[in-house]
Amino acid sequence: MYDRLKGFRDFYPEEMAARRAMIDTLEATAQQYGFREVGTPALERTAMYVDKSGEAIVDELYAFEDDGGRGVALTPELTPTVARMVVAKQQALAKPIKWFSTRPFWRYEEPQQGRFREFYQLNADIFGSDDPTADAEILAYAADALSGLGLTAEDFEFRLSHRDILGGLLESMAGDVDTRAAIRAVDKSEKIERAEYHDLLVDAGLTRDQAMEFETLLETGDLEELLAFAETERVRSAVENLRAVLSAAEDYGVREYITLSLETARGLDYYTGVVFECFDSTGDVSRAVFGGGRYDDLIESFGGQSMPAVGVAPGLAPLSLLLQRAGVWPEEALETDYYVLQIGDTQSEAARIVRDLREAGHVVETDVSDRSFGAQLEYADSINARTVVIVGEQDLEEDQVTLKNMASGDQLQVPVETFPGKNPEPRLTDYE
Repeated sequence: MYDRLKGFRDFYPEEMAARRAMIDTLEATAQQYGFREVGTPALERTAMYVDKSGEAIVDELYAFEDDGGRGVALTPELTPTVARMVVAKQQALAKPIKWFSTRPFWRYEEPQQGRFREFYQLNADIFGSDDPTADAEILAYAADALSGLGLTAEDFEFRLSHRDILGGLLESMAGDVDTRAAIRAVDKSEKIERAEYHDLLVDAGLTRDQAMEFETLLETGDLEELLAFAETERVRSAVENLRAVLSAAEDYGVREYITLSLETARGLDYYTGVVFECFDSTGDVSRAVFGGGRYDDLIESFGGQSMPAVGVAPGLAPLSLLLQRAGVWPEEALETDYYVLQIGDTQSEAARIVRDLREAGHVVETDVSDRSFGAQLEYADSINARTVVIVGEQDLEEDQVTLKNMASGDQLQVPVETFPGKNPEPRLTDYE
């Protein structure tokens, strides 16, 4: 007997049915927005992550040397991979590039609520546009996908910020501040004690008083006050961009989902502009459900020509928690349209009916274990079959088969030669 690895999960058919319904909604909405599906490998060169994040990142990866002596890692995120793909065919791709994919990723970290070592997420990205409407379209996609899953504005919020506002404020306070370290501190601010947060800001180059002032400015969220405090082109441009994104979000009809939150930073260094995170409005889901933002410099850093980009990545595990908390998690149940039950030597005719029903697009099962009538009927009930088609020797002698409605228990004999016929979904009521 083998135990499942820590941080990895099994999904049995009932739960997988609910997950599939969630994934289908996320993907269908992405396709409505014109995102095109791509496929990506599970392995990339470890150097791709080290070059962007430093050697310390290796401790968070499932990294190893393959038989060819190459340092490789199971992909911990998608953004570097799609950046590599864009660079490979940058000149040939029509702009803007709108891609999505749903797949697993791997990080060697301590599992917690909504976070596992193997995790699944959908990624949707737009490459080739720095217009605020591209940011708004990403936000609109995410909001529409969540609405399609049954959530409302009372269930979630997008906390929106801008990295250049944070960076500009920091630079106006201290010329030698390590803005990356300070922004990482902001990203951790809700997860650590206030004193520890201030310590991190001081380590990044602020004084203790400046750290407290910086925290206060972010908490107010007053853009006019920020402009008055930091009269720099970087801050003015960022505020203007942020307001343009909010205006475009209003045009898209999703402004109600957005809260201005300058304490939202996103920890990854490649973010450059607008960033956001989605949270459960009640706080029952203790971490961000997902996040996204703009990363305009990443393509160039991968050796391509400068190309702006913005994206979002809904994580399926925390999103599942939000849907369950809100009471809109899809039903965990199997669905079967027809079960073709065989009694006696009826294999040939039963197989013909199965083929015809499947060709009509239905989910159909039949006996593959030579079981008794009672065992087959019990199995049909266990797979939630709506209609059982009983193909028995006696019925066939009279050129009949019997249809049984599993919900009501009603039964009706129908001519075998006309079943299922041209009716796309034959039921008892069609013959009464």
